Amino acid sequence: MISASNPNSMMSSSSTTGNNNAAGSGQQAPGLKTYFKTPEGRYKLKYEKSHPAGLLHYAHGKSVTQVTLAHLKDKPVHALSSSSSSIGISSGVKSAAAKFLGGGNGSRALSFVGGNGGSKSSSGTTKVGSLSSSYTNSYTPNSNFDGKGTYLIFNVGDAIFISDLNSQDKDPIKSINFSTSNPISHAFDPDAKDGHDLLIGLNSGDVYSVSLRQQLQDGGKKLVGAQHYNKDGCVNNTRCTSISWVPNGDGTFIVAHADGNMYVYEKNKDGSGDPSFPVIKDQNQFSVSHARYSKNPIARWHICQGSINSIAFSSDGAYIAIVGRDGYLRVFDFKTEQLICGGKSYYGALLCCTWSMDGKYILTGGEDDLVQVWSMEERKIVAWGEGHSSWVSGVAFDSYWSAPNSDGTSENVVYRFGSVGQDTQVLLWDLEMEELVVPMRRAPGGSPTMSTGSQSAHWDHAWPPGTLRPAPSMRDVPKLSPLVVHRVHTDPLSGLIFTQESVLTVCREGHIKIWARPTSSTEPNSDSSLSATTLKEKPRLGYRQ
Repeated sequence: MISASNPNSMMSSSSTTGNNNAAGSGQQAPGLKTYFKTPEGRYKLKYEKSHPAGLLHYAHGKSVTQVTLAHLKDKPVHALSSSSSSIGISSGVKSAAAKFLGGGNGSRALSFVGGNGGSKSSSGTTKVGSLSSSYTNSYTPNSNFDGKGTYLIFNVGDAIFISDLNSQDKDPIKSINFSTSNPISHAFDPDAKDGHDLLIGLNSGDVYSVSLRQQLQDGGKKLVGAQHYNKDGCVNNTRCTSISWVPNGDGTFIVAHADGNMYVYEKNKDGSGDPSFPVIKDQNQFSVSHARYSKNPIARWHICQGSINSIAFSSDGAYIAIVGRDGYLRVFDFKTEQLICGGKSYYGALLCCTWSMDGKYILTGGEDDLVQVWSMEERKIVAWGEGHSSWVSGVAFDSYWSAPNSDGTSENVVYRFGSVGQDTQVLLWDLEMEELVVPMRRAPGGSPTMSTGSQSAHWDHAWPPGTLRPAPSMRDVPKLSPLVVHRVHTDPLSGLIFTQESVLTVCREGHIKIWARPTSSTEPNSDSSLSATTLKEKPRLGYRQ
């Protein structure tokens, strides 16, 4: 999925080299600090989550770990068991959780805890396509499951792991194994009205929808009560790169693939597949085709030539942001199926994207080591975040943070967001739009100046709606400096999630760290021996010559 450059050769001067063996065993590596500092106080390492040490799940090769945060609401006992014939689907782990909780990922693992490790009956197994051993109708109740809680869902090799976020136990409470293909992406729907709420997309292109509650109730290690889509790759046999529930979509979900196509499914329709879409005549042109029959998928969107790497919906479900191998961000009106705006990265592919909760800004990250801040109002890049020394693999807004001494009535909104990269670091940023300094065009024969001349072409040229912008010049976009730079893992990172109580970081090898937020905004910040490594001076948005 994401190829990594050597992170150990790209560490910041404030970081200390860690021990990869320690990381593999799940121990805190020497040299990795257990806290990082911000103006509001210290974020402290609370505990870690991982898959059980010594168990390898790489029968089909490695894949990058992604994490989804899932909150199950309390339900009466009689409603806990859903029918295995249910065709419900209701949630996408990565993007829906990113909307709901500020963006991010989650993970958990094998059934070694409590009663979740019970053996599964071998009778009643139902073969589903080429993934016969990953699905079963047999049901082994788990009496220890109480029907509510917050869980981390993450993939490692050929398994999906589920972990209890509020438990300090490192090992997962549940594992789901796939026999012939690795799970790549997943999504959870916190607002599912009935039936299935968890989506799982595989490297083979197959997609499953299941009830997370039912998986936790079952003591076995196979999917139970699953609905199968794109069976054996009958519609598209390329890797499922990203998957998401449509907010307020009543069971509609999106599956993106490595060949540049994206499909729309409805959970209340037959999952057998209808591959009768017309041949794509021009791989470089955006097109939408609708199914001729009332079966899934109901539509195909051809986005680009090359892989779609990430998709993300605005919180109201009106717009979808898509980034891909070709380096473009594309923003579509989902209902009208029209391109609204977009543009090119400074260099290379874009790997990740997310929305602010108010839908005003989009973050992207990729192979140019930059975090791009896109304005939906301006329909262009309004800032570049510089601070990573390798590819940016995860971005998220912190919807739970508010500026110190803010009463929420100020017109000047400050956004806090985070990014992680293959340089093993997490960066925190503050974006204050009133501090944006619009670069000025260099006067003929003169030196660069901020006080004379006209605005750069990136700012004063109006692009027609539905136009993809070219990559702007480096001197045309204001630069944002990180507030915090902290090395948190020994392996390249793949995502982060903000919650009300903590920040979660995950590395591509399947190790997750939970960092507790400062206990109080007045926490002292005077220890000079601790301040130099991660706390930067106040971030500046300015012009670099």
